[in-house]
Amino acid sequence: MQLSVAAHAARPDSERILSPFARTLVALAVVVAPALGGVLPEDRADVLWHVYNGGDITVQGPEVLIRKKVGDSLSLSAGYYEDMISSASIDVKLSGSPYRETRRQENYGIDYLHGKTTYSAGYIHSREPDYIADTTYYAVSQDMFGDLTTLTLGYRRGWDQIYRDICALKHAEGTYCPEIVNDPTFFERANHRGYSLSLSQILTRNLIANFNYELLTDQGYLANPYREIRYLSAGGLGFTLAPQVYPDTRTSSAASIQLKYFLPWRAAFSAQYRYFRDTWAIVANTFELGYTQPWQQWTFDGSLRFYEQTHADFYSDLFPRADYQNFEARDRELAAFHSYTIGVGAAYQFHVPSAPWINKSTFNVRADHLLVDYSDFRDALLAAQYGAGKEPLYKLNANILQVFVSVWY
Repeated sequence: MQLSVAAHAARPDSERILSPFARTLVALAVVVAPALGGVLPEDRADVLWHVYNGGDITVQGPEVLIRKKVGDSLSLSAGYYEDMISSASIDVKLSGSPYRETRRQENYGIDYLHGKTTYSAGYIHSREPDYIADTTYYAVSQDMFGDLTTLTLGYRRGWDQIYRDICALKHAEGTYCPEIVNDPTFFERANHRGYSLSLSQILTRNLIANFNYELLTDQGYLANPYREIRYLSAGGLGFTLAPQVYPDTRTSSAASIQLKYFLPWRAAFSAQYRYFRDTWAIVANTFELGYTQPWQQWTFDGSLRFYEQTHADFYSDLFPRADYQNFEARDRELAAFHSYTIGVGAAYQFHVPSAPWINKSTFNVRADHLLVDYSDFRDALLAAQYGAGKEPLYKLNANILQVFVSVWY
């Protein structure tokens, strides 16, 4: 079920769960993933409700995706996604006020089949009070060697407009601002380009391998306008906050391989490894195992995911002094950490007698538990108790729930 990827793939180790562009890329994966060379996506409608709760952050909202074929060679898709965010995270408590906001996203896509080749294109528009993102994507998939091999090449282009929200009315410390407006002194832009290659190969009647490679370039304002660094200072809590300073370019690449083996008792086992690195010196490894078991009208699945990364070369939890180096960051997304995600899901297939135009329907539920341990990001809210730079390392536990219905027609 492709729609559920949007909530499940989120990286809840950041205040916003995902950066706005990263969330757009997640949605892009949801839209493009079903397209394979020589095969158009099935006619279907998906409706989902997702909930994330962890680190004093709650994110919830609906998602809808509809696909429809037009003749034998054309398929159209349209989707809507919404995040209602309520955040009082550790970063917000340190340098700002708790906030509530809503992000809305629309996406439109088209797939055209010619022989064994599928051409795909689409547009994604995402907006929230302080961020507007527009993305276009293009892909071509080709079946080869008796349909045993599928090669897909993709390109995407993104344009972001970044604002900074401020509170227009006085309010008590620790409470939500009653009226938020854009800061008239702050406006930035960022541009993104992504290139991808995917190769799917049927190795045996029971074994399928998938290889993916992605290259992403970012240029412009790449920092978070709300987060701040801290450096040692005399008096008070022993540190002072100051704005972050990021490079204005970043290039990253990721390669992954996945094996799926179909077992004799109609079950399937999968294993995946992903390697990531960028020009900010972040290196990350992801390992994931999955198991799927059908039983009568049910399908059960479980997964275990381990992720680890090093910190960026300009990151520090506590700098020794002000203006210590040219670039400075204290964003948790750039810290060193590792995480575990344990997930289970179930799908029930049913028929709707009063709707003969519906071929198949499924009711699905999935729950994931996320544990994140940071290696060099400390709970600065405890500085008065332990001293600056001696606070306990921060840990995050979160639960992610998805409930959705899929209809094939």
